[in-house]
Amino acid sequence: MKVLRNKYALLVVGFCLSGWASADLAVIVNSGYPVSSADNDAIAKVFLSKANALSGGGTLIPVDQSDGSAVRKDFYSKLANKNPAQMNAYWSKLIFTGQGQPPKAVGGDADVVNLVANNPNMIGYVHSSAVHKGVKVIAKVPE
Repeated sequence: MKVLRNKYALLVVGFCLSGWASADLAVIVNSGYPVSSADNDAIAKVFLSKANALSGGGTLIPVDQSDGSAVRKDFYSKLANKNPAQMNAYWSKLIFTGQGQPPKAVGGDADVVNLVANNPNMIGYVHSSAVHKGVKVIAKVPE
């Protein structure tokens, strides 16, 4: 009976973790930024240093989650169709040619939300559940 209970507990934990790992990602800007929505292609261009603003808005400074985080991996995989190795190669090329620098990386969701909430020209991505007052969601990253 005890083995059955342990297997059930592991199954429940597995379902919870798999749901958390595939949670919706939200692209956020400061609540005062003049754009209320943007398409994922425009957002990808900002994060890949191909553009520095969204249509109808001012200059944006992208902020990344920490290197190696699952959120960062999901974001670039879904928005830019690039895995971490491809992103490293992409940034190496841009840095070498002087055409760009990767976004500043900070800790996790709370760090990104706080940074964006306190800086009117920043853009970041977090789990949807981390969004709070001071920021607004301009897009959801497709699953």
